[in-house]
Amino acid sequence: MASQCAVSGDEFVLRRKLKYFFMSPCEKYRTRGRKPWKLTLQLVKIAIITIQFAWFGLSNEMSVIFREENLTSFKHLFLKHYHEHKGMYAVYTRQEVHEHIDYILMRYLTLQNVTVGNHAFQRLNGTDTPLTLCQRFYTRDKVTPENRTYSLSLKVQTECRNIHSAELLNITGLSLDFKRLLSLDVRMKIKAINLQTVRHDELPDCYRFSVTVLFDNSAQSGRMKVSLRSGVHVSVCAQASVSGSSAASHFLLMLLLDSLVIGVCLLSLGLCTRSVNAGMRLFSEYAEFMSANRGTCVSPVDRLEFINGWNILIIVSDTLTVTASLMKICILSKMLSNYTLCSIMLGTATLLVWIGVLRYLGFFQKYNILILSMKAALPSALRFSFCAVMIYLSYCFCGWIVLGPHHENFRSFHTATCCLLSMINGDEIYSTFTKLRERSALVWLFSRFYIYSFVSIFTYMVLSLFIAIITDTYELIK
Repeated sequence: MASQCAVSGDEFVLRRKLKYFFMSPCEKYRTRGRKPWKLTLQLVKIAIITIQFAWFGLSNEMSVIFREENLTSFKHLFLKHYHEHKGMYAVYTRQEVHEHIDYILMRYLTLQNVTVGNHAFQRLNGTDTPLTLCQRFYTRDKVTPENRTYSLSLKVQTECRNIHSAELLNITGLSLDFKRLLSLDVRMKIKAINLQTVRHDELPDCYRFSVTVLFDNSAQSGRMKVSLRSGVHVSVCAQASVSGSSAASHFLLMLLLDSLVIGVCLLSLGLCTRSVNAGMRLFSEYAEFMSANRGTCVSPVDRLEFINGWNILIIVSDTLTVTASLMKICILSKMLSNYTLCSIMLGTATLLVWIGVLRYLGFFQKYNILILSMKAALPSALRFSFCAVMIYLSYCFCGWIVLGPHHENFRSFHTATCCLLSMINGDEIYSTFTKLRERSALVWLFSRFYIYSFVSIFTYMVLSLFIAIITDTYELIK
């Protein structure tokens, strides 16, 4: 009898632990008067992370705009007769190739007199960095189309030539064997200063652009495509003096905010990790009790009930936020210049933090119905989405193979997926029909069947069924 009472007492204690563990912060406060410190911390964290992200977004925007505008400027400066939105930029005769190369060399020589920006040559030890010409060509190539014969070696040779600014006026014509030529690169080092950051109380950054003009003749089709790309390196300027600016105070304020975010996220990370560990310990206690007193084993699915998914979400977001904040401090100190990686991590962390707000909305009954509906519909929606993705991929492969040679939107698998996704939203349908109008009759007929069937299946059937799954689940829970 005493043994049964002891077991009943253990079961009563375990029941109370389980009941308290699955309570919401508000229910715990009403039961034991425990203040929801973790809830308060999460709300404070949302506020300061949003402020941090907004400030970083402004700084990142200025950096990206400066890089993009410089890239556009370089295209207009170094590409002869360049016009935007006019398709592929290319040359077709040997004379045009030499004229374009000479144009690039002269523009590079007179850069500081021509540009409206603050561009200048890169100087090392008081000497201008030379411009580099590199050509890639087959080591042996004998092609006679009139006789339908060729002799070709797949070995590719690269020759580079450095040209200093003092030599540009006296440079002789370049020797180019167009029948063997695969590509020609013109490489330049140009420096600039991003002065627009001064208006936002930030010290200007010094940029080093590695500009490359590529003449691509790999197709040997008579059309040499010309493109310009630019790599960039950001560093601290050697001498920085801005009168009437509060850049130093702004730097300290940003450093303080980032440090505060790191501290709050580390505290949140510790509390959530402790909650996950407490859930695992309670599950072990529950499993031992069920095995000893009921003779049953707890399934792995039941284990998931003790792992709060919101805590896992917070742990991931806190880890990303701390890492991104450390990177942001390094960027502010000019030790790093990778805005892209930092923005992706910080943006993802902010996304997860705001998704976590749904947890607190779930404390209210009306909002909780919506969250429960999404949670209950998720397995069915995932299974349905898997089937829809299989059909979608089949259309992507078919469009890529059949329509790719005839339409630029299907020229690669990636562009085909983007084009079909746009069609689901109602875009690209008319333009696709128009561009395929002048093709062969068989391709024209196939394209009509292909596009009409895809739009009918995904716009009217797949989306409607997907919405019906969520709606039925909502009505069932309601």
